[in-house]
Amino acid sequence: MRPAEQIYSNYTTDDFKVWELLYTRQINFIEDKVAFEFLESLETVGFTSDRIPNFKEVNNTLSKYTGWQIITVPKLAPADVFFNHLSEKRFTATCWLRTLDQIDYLEEPDMFHDVFAHTPLLSNKEYTDFFQKIGQRALQVIHEPKKLTMLQRLYWFTIEFGLIRSSEETKIYGAGIISSKGEAEYSLSNEPTKLNYDVAKIMNHSFRTDIIQDTYYVIDSFEQLSKSFDQIDNHLFN
Repeated sequence: MRPAEQIYSNYTTDDFKVWELLYTRQINFIEDKVAFEFLESLETVGFTSDRIPNFKEVNNTLSKYTGWQIITVPKLAPADVFFNHLSEKRFTATCWLRTLDQIDYLEEPDMFHDVFAHTPLLSNKEYTDFFQKIGQRALQVIHEPKKLTMLQRLYWFTIEFGLIRSSEETKIYGAGIISSKGEAEYSLSNEPTKLNYDVAKIMNHSFRTDIIQDTYYVIDSFEQLSKSFDQIDNHLFN
């Protein structure tokens, strides 16, 4: 059974090896591809290759910057639970790590995805403003499947698979790309379609979770995301 809370003393030598291998390999690969905001946030939360993040320490840091917290769950949280936590500045994360023989492929996200890829930007105020508002709006439409799907698409093409313009270059900020070597390389190549951030298009754009994406949306800044909620509300409530 997977743990529902982090007991730091339970991590094994192999767990530390897995974290170090994943962290070192991925940061070396994405360092020149990822948004500078992510690299700054990574330093803010104090992640390193030689130490699995301690959630209590991470939460102490996040509370100083944005008031966000990470809470542990044994598996993917249902939509209503997930969005309720987002609305209250809480991000649900697993605390278990894949094994050495799963190092290159894992069907269900482990803490490397949840913590390495998602958590650093929880120290960024503009990013988390958008994140929290998604949770708040989702609770308002939680019993309206069509509208909830529209918000899930918005989450998918921003928080998970978003790109950002930075110094006339396109960079990665989506956690689903940050934690995937293959997707990171492909997303910045000339092969996929890259579109400007467009609320209407995104909310009507279906996606698949079992393939590398063929279309990405590019934002100009995290401020652009938080300021787009007039448009988002217009599509949801009018």
